[in-house]
Amino acid sequence: MRGASMRRRRHEEEEESVFVSMTDMTVGFLFIVILLLAFFASQYNPSEMVPRPEYERVLNERDALAQELKRLQQRIAQLETERDKAIAARERADKEIAGLNAQVAKLEAELERLRKPNPLEAYINNSMEARRRILQQLRSRIALDFPDLQLMPSEESLRFQGEGLFKRAESTLLPDRLRLVQVLADRLHEILPCYTLGADARFDSNCNSGFALIEAVQIEGHTDSDGDDMANLVLSTNRATTTFRAMTTHQEKLLNYLNFQRQPVLSVAGYGRMRPIAPNDTVEDKASNRRIDLRIIMYVPRDTDEIEKVRDALGSRMSNP
Repeated sequence: MRGASMRRRRHEEEEESVFVSMTDMTVGFLFIVILLLAFFASQYNPSEMVPRPEYERVLNERDALAQELKRLQQRIAQLETERDKAIAARERADKEIAGLNAQVAKLEAELERLRKPNPLEAYINNSMEARRRILQQLRSRIALDFPDLQLMPSEESLRFQGEGLFKRAESTLLPDRLRLVQVLADRLHEILPCYTLGADARFDSNCNSGFALIEAVQIEGHTDSDGDDMANLVLSTNRATTTFRAMTTHQEKLLNYLNFQRQPVLSVAGYGRMRPIAPNDTVEDKASNRRIDLRIIMYVPRDTDEIEKVRDALGSRMSNP
């Protein structure tokens, strides 16, 4: 009996002990809450409070500004992309401009080079003009002795046409035309010294300011189309040789005039019917093709250095005052 009473009492004490602990915890928690409320109450300031509408307006402005900031950032990114593209395009344009400027400079240099006279071209052009003058002088001087003779000057030669020099199919000069060939030799002897080299050459800048040099004075024989081709070649060569022999017999010094290779400038050639100047279908045209041409060939230097050599060679034959 006593034992049961003691167990009941011990059980009651344990229950009371648990209740006391829970009560203490609840009281402690409430105390903390009261302290927090007291703290927040002490921090409360009515003057710092914002009305709800104002608060929402500020929030809306904040959101609007945030969106505007985002838009501006996107715009900045877009502009930076466009800037980079513009910079790249400018760099490409600068390179293209640099390339075009280089091309322009190259073209201007080429244009400047073309504007400057080419010494070799200028010399050749001057030689062609000198040949024209020589042929014109020959024609004019021969015409003084033979005013009725018709001489046909071309760009390179002086033509003696028709049957006035030779009988048909013959290579012997007619007696009354031998004097014409002799006069031609005399006139060449007057002109050649200024344009050739050799012991009898006498260069003078008054007659040859461009230092033109004759390569060959070629006596060319031509025939019409009648007869055999080989026979015509032989005939034309014989006619040229006959003319050559008559000229050098009358004026031996013609063989003393030399070209740049120190060879006599006077030479012969026969072309038969191969170089007609008119169709061979009428008597008159055939007479035109039966002719002797006195062709003057000018020396053409290989380069500008050779021009100086020609000048020196001609200058060494300058006539004494």
